[in-house]
Amino acid sequence: MRTPTIMMILGFACTLLTSALVQADTTAEVAALQQRWAEVNYLLDGKPQVEAFNTLIDDAEKVTRKQSNSADAWIWSGIIRSSYAGAKGGLGALSAAKAAKADFEKAMTLDADAMDGSAYTSLGVLYLNVPGWPVGFGDEEKGVELLKKGLELSPGGIDANYFYAEYLFKQKQDEDATRYLNRAMSAPARPGRELADQGRRSEIEQILQQIEARH
Repeated sequence: MRTPTIMMILGFACTLLTSALVQADTTAEVAALQQRWAEVNYLLDGKPQVEAFNTLIDDAEKVTRKQSNSADAWIWSGIIRSSYAGAKGGLGALSAAKAAKADFEKAMTLDADAMDGSAYTSLGVLYLNVPGWPVGFGDEEKGVELLKKGLELSPGGIDANYFYAEYLFKQKQDEDATRYLNRAMSAPARPGRELADQGRRSEIEQILQQIEARH
């Protein structure tokens, strides 16, 4: 059993946050959160990124107050909080991860299958990379279970395949990891998610290169 650390949260938080897939019925407010997140996550760095994510958390809270019954809104709130944790670093990362966990769980009570199971995938990554008891809520077995559920709901999705492949890669199961990475790379483009797709494909390529380098 691996023992995740606070730093692992920071390393995975930013990649976690592209795990949501957009559906046609996403509201304009939620779509705006999604678009702004992609800009902040991929185009900013350092203190400007932290400040922008902090502002985006406020925006997400306004949306969830207005759309308290929207699973999509709660998923994006969790994604934004997780990204903030990754950008900010330090002990604050754990409290932000816990808040993100609550958002994903809220979304699942409303519609567990929303956004092709994005809450399952996102929460699974948190469980895999947050410290376990008594510091945090990390749990490898539960994390893998959630990733598999997300993959079941989105078998051809770029994010569900990527995050499961990432887990397999870290377990040195390179053959299986490569198979899921190739599935992720072959996933159809997501309209309006060009920046997120570009970033994800870059991450896929990086892992494929690491697999090649250690063989």
